[in-house]
Amino acid sequence: MSSLPLSKIKLPQIKLLSAKKEQFPLGIDIGSHAIKICQVTKSGENFKLLSLGSVKLPEGAVEDGILQEPEEVAKVITTLIKNLKIKEKKVAISISGYSVIVKKINLSVMEEKDLDEYIQTEVGQYIPFDIEDVYLDYQDLHTNTAEYDRTDVMLVAAKKEVVDGYLSMLQSAGLKVVIVDIGGFALENIYDANYSLEENVALVDIGATKMSINIVSQGISVLARDVVVGSRQLTDQIQNRFGITPEEAEGLKMGYEPVEEKQKDLDEIFGNTCIQWALELKKAIDLYYTNNPDMALNKVILSGGGSRVQGLGQFFAEEIGLEVEMLDPLNKIQADSKNIDQEYLKYISPEMAIALGLAIRPSEL
Repeated sequence: MSSLPLSKIKLPQIKLLSAKKEQFPLGIDIGSHAIKICQVTKSGENFKLLSLGSVKLPEGAVEDGILQEPEEVAKVITTLIKNLKIKEKKVAISISGYSVIVKKINLSVMEEKDLDEYIQTEVGQYIPFDIEDVYLDYQDLHTNTAEYDRTDVMLVAAKKEVVDGYLSMLQSAGLKVVIVDIGGFALENIYDANYSLEENVALVDIGATKMSINIVSQGISVLARDVVVGSRQLTDQIQNRFGITPEEAEGLKMGYEPVEEKQKDLDEIFGNTCIQWALELKKAIDLYYTNNPDMALNKVILSGGGSRVQGLGQFFAEEIGLEVEMLDPLNKIQADSKNIDQEYLKYISPEMAIALGLAIRPSEL
C-alpha cells in the first residue's frame, strides 16, 4: 500500500474531477515546530524536486496536531510560499495526534459494497469517537488466502472539527486542499519511492513533539501510530539545566556547540529522554510481533529533525536490537540544483520526509 488516501473521505470542500495527466500538489507538513513545504514534478518514472523550504512557527500555534492560532499559521505558510516563488495552489496535507485513529481490523471477506456498508454501520465499535463527528476512510489489505477467508482492513477516523479547521485555514491562505493524509502513510510513501518494500521495516519520524511510527511488512502498512514524544523535550531540558537560550540548547542537542564540562549532564538528559523514545518504539514492535510472529523486522529507518540528534541511531540500535538507518528522502529524487542550495538541502532533507511523501502523491483534481 503506497499510502492511505484520506481524500476519499467525503470532504465537502473536495470534488473529484477527471484529469488527463498526473498532477502533483504542494506537500505541506504542518508540525508543532515548523512548516515544511515541497514541490515536485515527474519526468517519465523519475521525480524531480523543484522547491522546498522550512520556517519556524510561533510557539503554541499548533499543539498535538490541532491548530491553536490558524491566522498565524496561514500567515507563515503564505510567506513561505511567496518566498519560494511557488504558484501552485493545490496542496496535500497530513494530520496526526489525538484527533486521528488508525486501526487495523480483521473481518470476513466481503464484496466492496458490503464492506462499505459494514464500515459505515459498525465502525462505532472500533473507534472512541462519535461516528457523526469524524471523517472515515478504510482500505482492504486483501490478506485473505484460499485457506483463510478473512482479511485485514486499515481503518482511519479523523475528527471533522480538526480536519475542517485545516481546510478553512488553508483556504484563507488562498490554497485548495486536494489530499488529506496521515503522517505515517506519507512517510511510507516517500520510503516506497526511494527504496524497496521487500524488507520489513519500522519507519520512525521524530519531530519536535511527535514520533510517527509506521511498520511496513511485505509491502503493506500493518501498524501506524503517533506518540507524543519528540526532540523538543531534549531542547527544553538542556535549556533548563544550563540556563541557556533555546538556540544554544539546540546547538548542544545536535552537537554543533562545544560540550566541554556539560558532557555528564548531557549524557544524563539524553539517556533519560531517549530511553522513552526507545520504549515507545519497542511497544509498537512488540505489538507487531504479537500479530506477526513469523515476519521478522529487518531494520529501523529514522527521519525527521529529531533523527539528527547526535548518537541517536546507535542508541536505538543498542536498545532495540535492530539495525538502524537514516532515511534519505531524496535517494532517487533529483533536486533542481539551480534553485536549491545543495548544502541547505543536505542539512534539511531529514526533516522533509513527510512533506515529500505528500508532494509525490498524484492528484486528479
